[in-house]
Amino acid sequence: MKDFVRVRPATRTDLDVLVDFNLAMARESEDRALDRELLRAGVSGLLARPEDGFYLVAEQNGYSAGSLMVTYEWSDWRNGRFWWIQSVYVRPERRRQGVYTAMHAAVRERAQASGDACGIRLYVEHENSGAMATYRALGMQETGYRLYEEEFARGNAR
Repeated sequence: MKDFVRVRPATRTDLDVLVDFNLAMARESEDRALDRELLRAGVSGLLARPEDGFYLVAEQNGYSAGSLMVTYEWSDWRNGRFWWIQSVYVRPERRRQGVYTAMHAAVRERAQASGDACGIRLYVEHENSGAMATYRALGMQETGYRLYEEEFARGNAR
């Protein structure tokens, strides 16, 4: 039997767990070691600027089981905001227990209630077939877009 999953907005008291989850997610999904202090400043920055986005934390029996971040993108084509789900992490021992499904449902409900959301988007690593299957099962569809980026060096970022 699956434990009940409670999803709540993250607060400043969740800073350490959000940093730890992001470090683990980057290691696991991209084999990338993030700079802890830079990441801590980044997480803290979003917690201080709710107009840019927010974090959700999923708990099972009072235990932090997972988290995700939502940021916004304005769509002139749709006259609304896409809510981007990012930095998804579920503790390995809590996977396949409905943790991500509960967080996804919470994002969907909040987006639909916001009045200006036109949809939910996320990106996934090409090889992450398990996550892709989960997203499809939740009603998401792969788009025809590819993601490109150009990173700028800032502070101690690489």
